[in-house]
Amino acid sequence: MADYRLEASWSPVEGSFGRFTFTLFNLSAKTLSGFTLAYTSLTRVADKHVAEGATLKRRVANFHEYSPPEGLTIKPGGSWQFTVEGLTNGPKHVTSGIKSAYLTLADGRHVPVSFGDLMLAGVERGELPELLPKGEVTEPFSLLPWPLFLSLRPDDMPPVALYPAAGSSAKNIRAVEKVLALYQRLFPADNVPFTLQPVQGGRQIRFKGESSIMEAAYELRFTAQEIILGTDDAAGLLYGLISLAQLLHGARHDPETFQFPVFGTIADQPRYTWRGCHLDVSRQFYPVPDIKRLIDILAWNKLNIFHWHLTDDEAWRLEIKAYPELTEIGAKRGPDEVLLPQLGDGAEPRSGFYNQEDVRGVVAHAGMLRVEVVPEIDIPGHSSAALLSLLQLVDGQEAPDGYRSVQGYPNNALNPAVEFTYEFLGKVFDEMLPLFPSEYIHIGGDEVPHGSWLASPLCRTLMEREKLAGTAELQSYFLRRIKAMLAERGKKLAGWNEVSQGGGVDREGTLLMAWEKPDVGIELAGEGYDIVMTPGQAYYLDMAQAEDWGEPGASWAGFTPPEKTYAYEAEGELPEELRERMRGIQACIWGENFVSRAYFNRLVFPRLPAIAEAAWTPCLRKDWLRFAAIVRMWPTL
Repeated sequence: MADYRLEASWSPVEGSFGRFTFTLFNLSAKTLSGFTLAYTSLTRVADKHVAEGATLKRRVANFHEYSPPEGLTIKPGGSWQFTVEGLTNGPKHVTSGIKSAYLTLADGRHVPVSFGDLMLAGVERGELPELLPKGEVTEPFSLLPWPLFLSLRPDDMPPVALYPAAGSSAKNIRAVEKVLALYQRLFPADNVPFTLQPVQGGRQIRFKGESSIMEAAYELRFTAQEIILGTDDAAGLLYGLISLAQLLHGARHDPETFQFPVFGTIADQPRYTWRGCHLDVSRQFYPVPDIKRLIDILAWNKLNIFHWHLTDDEAWRLEIKAYPELTEIGAKRGPDEVLLPQLGDGAEPRSGFYNQEDVRGVVAHAGMLRVEVVPEIDIPGHSSAALLSLLQLVDGQEAPDGYRSVQGYPNNALNPAVEFTYEFLGKVFDEMLPLFPSEYIHIGGDEVPHGSWLASPLCRTLMEREKLAGTAELQSYFLRRIKAMLAERGKKLAGWNEVSQGGGVDREGTLLMAWEKPDVGIELAGEGYDIVMTPGQAYYLDMAQAEDWGEPGASWAGFTPPEKTYAYEAEGELPEELRERMRGIQACIWGENFVSRAYFNRLVFPRLPAIAEAAWTPCLRKDWLRFAAIVRMWPTL
């Protein structure tokens, strides 16, 4: 139990984003004096603000540190209260309040402070609502995503297990073992769906080559004696076996609703080639076992892209041997570290990164499950961790706080006129290439604030020489050079939709992700870019699922209940003539609100399987109530 506790409430104020009231309670047996209070919160205090009863010493992004009035003492059992007006945004949900807190005592020690939810006067907090209906099915088969074609007759008695027919090839037997191992990782307490030898009461799987079937497609034909799995494609083989495991899983877990087929056919293939899920590991670090489990969940849902967001302002998470400072400094946050505490960080420093052996293990695990790992190094913006780790990247003539980013970091963009920037990134790419066999390297390219670099003498010289006007054209210059560097190394460039600004980059070999709103995707496709649709209004899984104050999550894109995520049709926004530019869709998991595993699972599931079905299943084959009935049995992190 902590010796100190901080409570926070918010009240509206006309003409502003409202007022915070903080109360610090001394629960220790000693009088408290000569201290400062630090907390982190997504609801940030603006540079221009009014604090009564305290003084804001410093703020960096979500980190705030306050000094009490001079001479203040808090006796045991006593408290100190102060208020702040002048916020950068108005909180909409309970998770917009404190995410971590600590005190720095007079002797320099940092001690933890417990905290509660952000309170709103007049709002009662009850149980979080159930956002998923019970569901109902017209066909008693548990398959997610739902297949392209299905005509089956159910059997009251599911087989004990499924096994490869005698004479099956080593390749097919290995595929059975692969899906068996996947199932055992996801459902370790369940009976296995497969064995590698015949078993009484089981049913054999006979494998048949089907050269006419497209990539990732498969067919399943059921008889009383056997199941024929037809495909000539490694991904199709995997997905066909996963479908068999799903059918047996449902028949065992909910036999009143689901059954295993005895006769009939499934013919299946994916709707899109890019069926992705992004994970931000910069704001919150996820250890390798968590990453591998998430990849297992992607494979179970037939998603095939893991977009690994490895760097941002908050941390640099990838080992680069040429620059050990990136992880020695840039992967650690704490009260006495170069990177100050951010969301969820308290009195103790927190660190974490993936060494190159970790990455090889993750990529190999994903490859075994037909999941491609697309790494992201977010540049030129969102680069505070890199800039604070390698001071050679900083233009020493530019004012240190010449501008603030959207998230409140000062000067967080790599300078396109500092030539070391390109030497640095070249060595980073050279070390990434052996680790990531993916076709694309994602370079971010998002949220560079208007006005960035304009106070830099080096950039002014560059702008004059290259005839560039403003931040967007400077970024375009930078990204064109980065694209050329990637092309020299045999890689294509992926980025967020802002890559197109200021003239953009060559469309050939470029893939852009439309995140700000669906209209952006239409504009990008019209400009000749291949796109992945990932609009925050439907596919950002950090968005709150309901408007209620007590619901966790972010609010900038509104709220997104699971039914909205499931029903959203990204392709429907695109004119017919531009649809060939759409490669697919992607879920995004940003880490600001995921300070606990419970919040992660509430926000990500069932919306991630909903996006998986949208990525695989044609619109006319989707059914919200059927999905709701099946997804209850699906794994979470």
